[in-house]
Formats: sequence, structure tokens, C-alpha cells
Amino acid sequence: MKRDVVVITGASAGVGRAVVREFARRKARLCLVARGIDGLEAAKREVEELGGEAIIARADVANHDEVEAAASTAEEAFGPIDIWINNAMASVFAPIRELTPEELHRVTDVTYHGVVHGTMAALRRMLPRDRGTIVQVGSALAYRGIPLQAAYCAAKHAVQGFNDSLYSELIHDGSKVRLTMVNLPALNTPQFDWVLSKLPNRAQPVPPIFQPEVAADAIVWAAYHDRREVNVGLRTTEVIVGNAFLPGFGDWYLAKNGYEAQQTDEPETPGRPHNLWEPLPGDHGAHGRFDDRARGTITNARSVLAIGACVLLGILLARRL
Repeated sequence: MKRDVVVITGASAGVGRAVVREFARRKARLCLVARGIDGLEAAKREVEELGGEAIIARADVANHDEVEAAASTAEEAFGPIDIWINNAMASVFAPIRELTPEELHRVTDVTYHGVVHGTMAALRRMLPRDRGTIVQVGSALAYRGIPLQAAYCAAKHAVQGFNDSLYSELIHDGSKVRLTMVNLPALNTPQFDWVLSKLPNRAQPVPPIFQPEVAADAIVWAAYHDRREVNVGLRTTEVIVGNAFLPGFGDWYLAKNGYEAQQTDEPETPGRPHNLWEPLPGDHGAHGRFDDRARGTITNARSVLAIGACVLLGILLARRL
């Protein structure tokens, strides 16, 4: 297999860290982008142990110049970039009435503008060569907003809209640069212990929960297959399709269940450190604290398609009757 040059943002922990490991097993040459140096150095060691090559490009994706510098660093070290993974994110768990403008701006700058900065840096290099792949790490929340995560949901919605525009432009120009988005389910990552939270109890992913390796498998698969979008897991497809047909029901259901589903029974620690403005020290790895509840495999794709077809057929029949 060709030793692809891959840039991964948010590479130090969580989904990004799992993606790093998966590409390292393929002996890829990796440029690891994140703010936290401890996690980046640990990720680099893992890549080398798995037989890959890696360099570190410490950057805040909210800063366009730093992202551009990371892209230049990658190509100076390894040559033309083959695959760019936009994965970095930030969030705040809080009702909208408790968010500050500064917090909203920061989440948007990282989760949306960070994707834009990475995409533009990749396009500057890929378009003249007429090749390359850009993978956006999306979410079911790019289509369906939920309570207590308004800033994050809005930023992911923005990514989805940005992609729609870019898909059309690439087709219009006859470009061979590929763009895909991988919509993820709830995952067992460290973010629930480092995201700024104003909730009374500790935050958790909305079950069912999957291990980050499930996401990494899908992201790497999408990088090598020509798909406009990839939904990971039946629940992700249910949320996206269901919201297209019954958004009002989604509002009602989440009002009744969305608050409790995102919190454990453990009280939150007031004033605990978070990573909204600065990275937390240490190596946080790929997994969070939900290993005992997280699934390591996903529903078979054919089963998902079959169930989805049945659901759509049922809706169409019901509407006709």
C-alpha cells in the first residue's frame, strides 16, 4: 500500500488519537496537529512503534496562519498531502441562557472555522495537483440539534452547509479532489472530562456509546472510498432521517429526555479544569471513562440499509394512507 501523507487535526486524544493509530498501522506518514504537546508526543511515539512515521505540528485550528504553517510543515517533511482529516473540536455543556458570547465564539472558531481553515489549506495544495481527499469528521448533531450543546451543534450544522457548497464547486470545476463527511454516534472519548460544563452532574455521551476505534475505522474507510457522506451506526441514521421527517417530534422527545440522557448521577466538580481556551496537560489517550458501557463494533451496514429502507417504506405508506 502506498505510504500516504496524512494530516490529522485534533490528533492528540479521543477520535483523533484512534485515527492516528489506524493510519499508523497502514504505515502512513503522519502530520499530527493539536494544541497539547504531551498528547502529540505520545501519539508520535505510538505511530513509530506501529511502523509509521510522524511529525508534530503544534497549532490551534482556530488560527488560520497556524493551520497553514502545519500544512507547509507536512509537505516539507513528507511531500504532497494525500489525505487531510478535519477532526479538532471544542464544546460547552450548558443551556443557551448560561453561555457567554466569548464561549460561543470559541466553540465556533474551533469546531467550524477550524474545519474551514483546514479545508482551505488542503485545497490550496490539492487543487493544483487535481488529487487528494478531505475528510470532515461530522456528527448526527450536524443535522439535529440537541439541548445543552447548542454551540457545538450549530458549528457542526455550519460544517454541513459549508460542505454542500464545496461539493457543488468541485463538481462544477471537474476537480478530482474528493470530499467526504463521516457522521459519528456517541463515543467514549476523554472530552466529557475536559469540556467546559455548567451542568449539575457529570456529562456523558447519549447512549448507545461506541469506542473511538469504531469511528477511526469509519474515517479511514471513508478516506479510501468515494462516498459523499458516511453515517456510522444505525442510531446516527435514525436521528438524521427522523429529523428530516419529524423535527417537531424530535423537539418534544429531547425536551423530555435530552437533559437526563447527557448526565450521569455523579455531581460535577465545580471549577474543574477544562480545555476551551488552553489544552490540559498530560496524555489523555483515545478512551474516556465509559469503557464498561461502550461497544467495540457497529451494526452491519447491510442491516442498516435494510432497516432504513423499511422505515422509509413505512413512512411513505403511512403518508399515502
